[in-house]
Amino acid sequence: MKSVLVFLIGLIALIGLMSCDEPSLQKKSPAGKELWIVATDTTLIPMSFVNDKNAYDGFEIELIEKIAERAGANIEIVSVEWPGLFGGLLTGKFDMVISSVTILEERQQKMAFSIPYLTSGLALVVRKDRNDIHSMADVRAKQLQVGAQTGTTAFFYLEKQNGLRIKGYQVYGHAITDLINGELDAVLGESSATLYIKNQKEDYFKKIKMVGEIMTEENYGIVLRKEDTARLEKINTLLDGLLRDGTVSRLHEKWELGASSKVPPASGIQK
Repeated sequence: MKSVLVFLIGLIALIGLMSCDEPSLQKKSPAGKELWIVATDTTLIPMSFVNDKNAYDGFEIELIEKIAERAGANIEIVSVEWPGLFGGLLTGKFDMVISSVTILEERQQKMAFSIPYLTSGLALVVRKDRNDIHSMADVRAKQLQVGAQTGTTAFFYLEKQNGLRIKGYQVYGHAITDLINGELDAVLGESSATLYIKNQKEDYFKKIKMVGEIMTEENYGIVLRKEDTARLEKINTLLDGLLRDGTVSRLHEKWELGASSKVPPASGIQK
């Protein structure tokens, strides 16, 4: 009985060690290629979303597909709401995140970021019938209520401002819906998504407009675990190549991101 107990304890310990090491192992697809599990919030049109053919689509989806193709890897896209992205990454549920994540110092303390693939910022959205709001200063002066997606730089920005009534949302689109329905005075969000909604979704979003200037300049990066250094180096090298050969610029043009964002220069990484 004692020997059986010792065996079971040893087996449990071995399983525990194996499960701890699992996130660092290179997963293989059936074809024998390295498999990347990539998480994204698919509510962010035109960055990552589900199209009318029920397939993942968007600027960031195409970008990570091209990086994986050059790496000789297969990818599996996982749709995760924004609040679950970083926790899922750190616990090994997926290998990386590409979801308009701003490179911030506090985030870099826990996670690793690729070189930037896009520079964007924050923009203010109001209903088209509101002619009294032209900037965040108007929102503050009138003590209006403004919404933003929680856990994003838009929400962090609002928290640092005085004299604002803030309402948080797990999904950016839900804030827009409340705005249209008159439950909010304004919404602060990522400018690329805002401009795309304004220009391309007129059938549904015909009652909104973007006001004022783009308020911040933010660099977006692909997020990995800190210990995933080899894959990060590979991604940086391949992403730098896509920046150099104009692939990222062509995707930027294809998805009509326009003046709401810009493609950063290549980083100078040598292949």
